[in-house]
Amino acid sequence: MPEPGTVTLFLRRLNDGDTSALDELMPLLFDELHRVASQRLRGERPGHTLGATALVNEVYLKMVDHKLLEMADRNEFLAVASRIMRNILVDYARTRRRAKRGGGQANVPLDDVAAFLSDQEADEVLVLDEALERLMQIDERAGLVVQYRFFGGLTLDETAEHMGIAKRTIQRSWTMARAWLRKEMAGGISLD
Repeated sequence: MPEPGTVTLFLRRLNDGDTSALDELMPLLFDELHRVASQRLRGERPGHTLGATALVNEVYLKMVDHKLLEMADRNEFLAVASRIMRNILVDYARTRRRAKRGGGQANVPLDDVAAFLSDQEADEVLVLDEALERLMQIDERAGLVVQYRFFGGLTLDETAEHMGIAKRTIQRSWTMARAWLRKEMAGGISLD
């Protein structure tokens, strides 16, 4: 864990246009991002092409591409990383679905996608993403709580701090959102 305030200093440098700050920041948070990525990939079958390290590397590449990322602190950085992880996993699932169904897109070798997600897993990620989008329309706060907790691996305290909301409110939103998503998805994915 980096010294308190270190991440914030790197983020200030990054916000001030010092692109090298991201290169220095990523190693400080790599272990934490790797833990979150491992949690997201835990249910995948062994040997798929996108492991936890590759997912963290994909997050880094996406962050490098977004020159105007404005992040104030560690929790906001992890929240942005969680959104990027979600997008990466959903993109892989969509690629898997297109490859499975032909999709009218350029042919992607099935081996490139098939090893990452099974058909069922790709469908589950897409169902979760669609349900989460519907939840965001109904209750944006609850949707963000799920995104930060499930995809970003933030604790209740970290989510509350990032969102500037009381921990009890975050806990209620988390409980409600999990129940709503389970019902919406008919129990397809564990959100614990």
